[in-house]
Amino acid sequence: MSSPAIPLGGRTRPSGLRGFFSRETPTRAQGGAIARERWSMSAEARFLVIITAALLAFGVATLYSASAGVAMAAGRPSWHFLARQLTGVAAGFVAFVVLAKFDAERWKKLAWPLMGLTIVLLLLTVLPFTKSIAPPINGSRRFLLGGSLQPSELGKLALVVWTAMLIVKKGGEEGLRRLSKGMLPFLVILGVLNLLVAIEPDLSVALFYTIVMGIMLYSAGARIGHFVVVLIASVPVLWHELVKREYVLRRILGFASGAADSAASVNHQLQQSLIAVGSGGLFGVGFGQGRQQFGFLPLPYNDFIGSNIGEEWGFVGMAGLILAFTAWGYMGFRIAKRASTPFQQLVAIGLTVTMLITAFLHIGVVIGLLPTTGLTLPFISYGRSNIVLSLAMTGILVNIGSTKERVIGAAATDPFAASR
Repeated sequence: MSSPAIPLGGRTRPSGLRGFFSRETPTRAQGGAIARERWSMSAEARFLVIITAALLAFGVATLYSASAGVAMAAGRPSWHFLARQLTGVAAGFVAFVVLAKFDAERWKKLAWPLMGLTIVLLLLTVLPFTKSIAPPINGSRRFLLGGSLQPSELGKLALVVWTAMLIVKKGGEEGLRRLSKGMLPFLVILGVLNLLVAIEPDLSVALFYTIVMGIMLYSAGARIGHFVVVLIASVPVLWHELVKREYVLRRILGFASGAADSAASVNHQLQQSLIAVGSGGLFGVGFGQGRQQFGFLPLPYNDFIGSNIGEEWGFVGMAGLILAFTAWGYMGFRIAKRASTPFQQLVAIGLTVTMLITAFLHIGVVIGLLPTTGLTLPFISYGRSNIVLSLAMTGILVNIGSTKERVIGAAATDPFAASR
């Protein structure tokens, strides 16, 4: 017979956690009984963890297959990229565990410090005198500490938390009615972030920031007319940036002309990606049997790792991948719907949208539905900043989908005991 579990903190979700998020030090309740506070995951949170674990395991295997040939061609061991990725997985797991136990409501007070840190780190990547710590890699300055830290990835979390905080502070829909006082602060911060990532340059992330903030504002009740006004006002700026960065314009025009146009060299990645996905057929050529990663497809372990999945796992593998991310998103939105505060609801929406947009833009690019954007595939693509962020966001969602409870009695000292 299990001991009683008393919900705390106002959340009323069903209990059932098996002690994974229990606090380490039990206390004495009234009457001398041992008591422990812990987070009890809802069914949605548990399913989210299971889906994440499956994607992560699949991603590690896929990364090794997609990167082994590239590593050996560079004179490195076949497991070079895998070993580096596993360090990111380890750090991400720690972030997941910590943030799953960290009350998500506290992020409201951390919104400005997190945004300030992100802006400072982005400045370090673009300032002329910081090239020693942010050297150009593949023609852009997006990384710090020799490629170990990508500030624009941290910016995704900062954008979600800060936007949710300010929406709640303004009173939700009522505070967003006026364009000047309601929307202007959001546009200022968004402009700063977009300017810094555009200088790197990384226009894909700038577009990504804009879409995520727009969805969060719309879900909070912002007027459609405000979005139209902002879009019209930004057209001259967008056109100036496209003309200034000719490669972006050529990439869009090359995509519009069709991947089959071999004269358009800008289509090379897309062409090779379609060859990879097309050669996979229904069931794929088999794990580790792909050929595109042997010098034909650029960045097969990162920006185009979805192509490797299409080649080795075929249509069935790509369909399974889409279903997995759809299920991840469904659980995320279910958690958002049941969140106990408006702030946590907005954070859950933002994090879920962030994951889904990143995943489906990547898949859309590798199968030729979208122009090349350079966005990675969460949990699967190579990149330690990306994997740590993905697991950290999952941890925050798990906390939002959990209930704080106090267990009294013998079960308080049993880390595997489940409350009833």
